[in-house]
Amino acid sequence: MENKQHIDFKTFEDHLDERYGKIGNPNRSSFEAKAKAFAIGEMIKEERRLSKMTQEELAQKTGTKKSFISRIENGKSDIQISTFFKIFEEGLGKKVSFHIE
Repeated sequence: MENKQHIDFKTFEDHLDERYGKIGNPNRSSFEAKAKAFAIGEMIKEERRLSKMTQEELAQKTGTKKSFISRIENGKSDIQISTFFKIFEEGLGKKVSFHIE
């Protein structure tokens, strides 16, 4: 006879709810904003590396400073939508489109 145990698995959403609160909670909103800033920074960093550019080169192409590019890539700075477009389109030669659900 097999010994079967029931294991309750938690979803990632369950873990976020426990740690930061439900969606709409100020702690959760702060976490979500930081996670999105990190994701945007990672996208920029990856595209910059694929384009074989340094942070300095990207900063020069977009009229910003290397330190600003670094802060964005590390999720430490908010980015305006106009700057987002400028970095991707002018700096990295990419086309940006959005999908909203």
